[in-house]
Amino acid sequence: MSQFKDFRSDTVTLPTPKMRQAMADAEVGDDILGEDPTVQRLESVSARLLGKEAGLFVLSGTMGNQVAIQTLTERGDEILVGADSHIFNLEVGGLAALSGVQTRILTSQGGRFDPRDVRSAIRSKGIQAAVTRVLCLENTCDLNRGIPLPPEYFAEMGNIARERGLGVYLDGARIFNAATFFGAEPASLCKDVDAVMFCLTKGLAAPLGSVLVGTREFIDRARWIRQRIGGGMRQAGHIAAAALVALDTMRERLAEDHINAERLREGLASVHPQIVDMKQPLTNIVRIDFAPVAKTSASMVQRLFECGIKVKPVGETACRMVTHWGISANDVDESVAAIASILRQ
Repeated sequence: MSQFKDFRSDTVTLPTPKMRQAMADAEVGDDILGEDPTVQRLESVSARLLGKEAGLFVLSGTMGNQVAIQTLTERGDEILVGADSHIFNLEVGGLAALSGVQTRILTSQGGRFDPRDVRSAIRSKGIQAAVTRVLCLENTCDLNRGIPLPPEYFAEMGNIARERGLGVYLDGARIFNAATFFGAEPASLCKDVDAVMFCLTKGLAAPLGSVLVGTREFIDRARWIRQRIGGGMRQAGHIAAAALVALDTMRERLAEDHINAERLREGLASVHPQIVDMKQPLTNIVRIDFAPVAKTSASMVQRLFECGIKVKPVGETACRMVTHWGISANDVDESVAAIASILRQ
């Protein structure tokens, strides 16, 4: 077991003993043939939690995003995406390479698009215009801040999309963090979107996979597209069993991650009030900018590594720290003390 305190991401979580036992005991079948009962149960539970008709188990959040866009578009269509979004920045150009769509970029303020910007970005139909087909949203938003967005924002975005005949897709990789923040059922954050993906491997600590949910018609086509890109699985119930345990046992404890993140943020603010933003409500991700103390992210990453702490650089002077099942309140306090010591030196 590593002795490092690993704040780089909530994807570094390890499965619990209960998950490991469930994997060993899982009832399985050939999922491509539709015969794996544990996968079917995971897909059904996931759809119900998010208020949708059906679900599809996929290998990763990126696969879920890319399958969703292929399902919702035709080649040559245009989609609206956030400038800071995962689907645009961190999926190896999959939108162009796999779906053949072009992107129109929207900037956000505090994770939210201005409704006027969304309306003006939707193309009018014409002989020389691409068809604007999908509005892509995220919750939580900004992978370096973890900003939770409320149901009323999605209602507003959904209304605009419906007025203009667009589909709405939600990258909900950390949707359960958002639901925890608002004390809401996750379905309430998804009712105004057509399809949603969430990750099992982040705060939920499952070893692999994500789930894509939507209408039954959408999922039927998405399953066919998943197979096309090599995402079909055989006895996937072994993995799905761990995911079911994660959904059953790990959602409620996400509040602990949020408490630890706020503890971290307040501790860092006490070290130097300008290195963290205390205004924006956050979930389990804290962005630190060392520019006010004249430190580079590379130097801080190295110094913290020497202290047994792993953080992720996200800019020339900025790093992020993510709290998760593997991080305790004591880990937070020791890390704040280490950063304070480094800055004093």
